[in-house]
Amino acid sequence: MKRLLTSVAACALLITGAYAADPDPAQLREQAQELFKPLPSTVPAVKGNKITPEKIALGKALFFDPRMSASGVFSCNSCHNVGTGGDDNLETSIGHGWQKGPRNSPTVFNAVFNIAQFWDGRAEDLKAQAKGPVQAGVEMANTPGQVVATLKSMPQYVEWFKAAFPDEADPVSFDNFAKAIEAFEATLITPAPFDAFLNGDDEAMTADAKQGLQIFIDKGCASCHNGINVGGEGYYPFGLIEKPGADVLPEKDKGRFAVTNTADDSYVFRAGPLRNIALTAPYFHSGKVWDLRQAVAIMGTSQLGEALEGRDVDLIVAFLDSLTGKAPDVTYPILPAETATTPKPSSSIVPGK
Repeated sequence: MKRLLTSVAACALLITGAYAADPDPAQLREQAQELFKPLPSTVPAVKGNKITPEKIALGKALFFDPRMSASGVFSCNSCHNVGTGGDDNLETSIGHGWQKGPRNSPTVFNAVFNIAQFWDGRAEDLKAQAKGPVQAGVEMANTPGQVVATLKSMPQYVEWFKAAFPDEADPVSFDNFAKAIEAFEATLITPAPFDAFLNGDDEAMTADAKQGLQIFIDKGCASCHNGINVGGEGYYPFGLIEKPGADVLPEKDKGRFAVTNTADDSYVFRAGPLRNIALTAPYFHSGKVWDLRQAVAIMGTSQLGEALEGRDVDLIVAFLDSLTGKAPDVTYPILPAETATTPKPSSSIVPGK
């Protein structure tokens, strides 16, 4: 009788989720290493852009300088705030003339590892991405010529560009502006407990996080969210099994279709990288979901065709918490002083720009 009662109690505990068998760390790590990669310990190489300390320092200044916008109000850091998870924690970003942008701002942290930039992948790398917001009418609303004129009006910037691009006769250019920002952004890497686990530390993740990782793999979440950035490496329909409502998936935003003009790319988006996801609410390209548990549940029904159990959602969130990394220390730079020839800011909105 005593043995029977003990067995019944054990079953009750399992049913209620009071405890569950922890996955074997070695086996789990072996599975995970086939799907994911840990972050490197050094700044990664970037194609077509040699990373140097001078280029990083210049890029940092440019990243924080609001004078790169037409109004003198918005910098790269406005939408990709390195103090708040690398994004702005808004549904969609606010830009020039307080216009509201169409999509949620992705985090800049670890963005160097994405297959491409923006939700629809229209920028092949961080260099191309850096040029986009500067020229977008709803973001910084500037022009390449105005950016170069602004930079050349300040002797300190001219000296910094010469140091960063020493082999060029006229180094202050819009292309080099983008290369410098890319160099700085390549340093924004956030090693997390998950990386320590992948590298062999069994205790780096909590028991719940390890169970969550196992569920994340077993349920198929890792089919799209894999690689070094736990996402960001492929394009998938949002609503693969069940299309979310228009409150989460706006009907007018067809995603990658706008880039490829291919019907099969309607409502297709780059899989969101999940590193630091606990810091970057609200979620999805629409920015309509503020709760991470709700976001996980939506992904279960829309992408997996499964209503995830509450305990499974909690454990997956515990795993996602293990992706929150240590942000690099970034000291706000002292920017070059303006001169009499520095273009004056303008807040006018040009229709169609």
